[in-house]
Amino acid sequence: MAEYQIPEKARIAVLTGEKKIEIYELPVPEINDDEVLVKVEQTGICGTDVHEYKGDPFGYIPIQLGHEGTGTIVKLGKNVTADYYGKPLAVGDKVVTGLKPCGICDTCRNDPEHIHLCEGGEIFGLIPGEEAYKNFNGWFGEYIKINAGGVIFNVSDMDMDLRTLIEPAAVVVHAVEQAKQIFNFKHGSYVLVQGCGPIGLLLLTVVRIIGVRNIIAVDGDEKRLDMAKKLGAAYTVNFMKEDAQAKVKEITVKGAEMAFQCTGSPKAASTIWKYVRRGGSMCELGFFVDNGPTTYNPHQDICNKEIKVIGSWTYQAKDWIQACEMLKEAQKNGLPVEELLTHKYALADINEAMEMNISLQGLKIVVKVNILTLRSHRFIA
Repeated sequence: MAEYQIPEKARIAVLTGEKKIEIYELPVPEINDDEVLVKVEQTGICGTDVHEYKGDPFGYIPIQLGHEGTGTIVKLGKNVTADYYGKPLAVGDKVVTGLKPCGICDTCRNDPEHIHLCEGGEIFGLIPGEEAYKNFNGWFGEYIKINAGGVIFNVSDMDMDLRTLIEPAAVVVHAVEQAKQIFNFKHGSYVLVQGCGPIGLLLLTVVRIIGVRNIIAVDGDEKRLDMAKKLGAAYTVNFMKEDAQAKVKEITVKGAEMAFQCTGSPKAASTIWKYVRRGGSMCELGFFVDNGPTTYNPHQDICNKEIKVIGSWTYQAKDWIQACEMLKEAQKNGLPVEELLTHKYALADINEAMEMNISLQGLKIVVKVNILTLRSHRFIA
């Protein structure tokens, strides 16, 4: 079994005020028999991290953010022998983390497959307060402690960049599984994806992998639409340069059969209905934070067209397994999902990384730890 030298202290990044992340050097916490200590390799910045960074809408400050991370087990409690699905765990294994369910609510006790709906559950990297960050409970740091009950997955068979994409990939896998409840995907289906950020691009990748050929990507950024083509979109529509509704109608004749709203923009959420044909379906997965109300016409947009609608919220544990398989399949089939990681920054430059995310100049912005200085840019200058 591999052995690792664990320092007495390590660096973590703590959000202490609006647009202010400070690097603290704190004692590395001890673990008990039911916990795991992981040395962090790199962590993706999520839109939820950015919302909290910009204005603390959740009231979490102070908090150690970061929930799209991956790293190496360096210390393992004696009672932790396998991951959530029974795959053996050992020091040296590469892992990612999912939710930490409360274990006592009605959902946890009676419907464990739907722990993502646990009202008292937590996500590592979204646990507020001084006690949590002193416990290294977020991925923006050199080490993270996985508390007892945390969902953990052994992903040692995947490279670091693919591992970093597992969490957002699980989000879109769950959305596609939700959509299957209201829509029967076929090779010739016209499926529209609104919003070509990391979530939208991963989603259209999943839809392509399950065999759908006629994928329509809608966005206002030409470089993001170019990436959509690389990942499997057959058609792209730039709403900044053309009449998007007319273009979608030209492509599909009747409108999209299935549409995914991935933007988190109330304005976009009000227009998605216009792209969908009569009798079509729509999945909303863009609003993991409250960005305000949107408007639509119940008569024209839903009732008259008999549109079927379903929402999608985070992921079930099983979605992580499918996310891993999806990413490996994409890589095998030459769909360059790793190119979604456009910018990498050192932990010390995490504020700069957050600002890059806000600027929308890249796609998935990554914080790579254990490197003093790093600014690696790919795709968008």
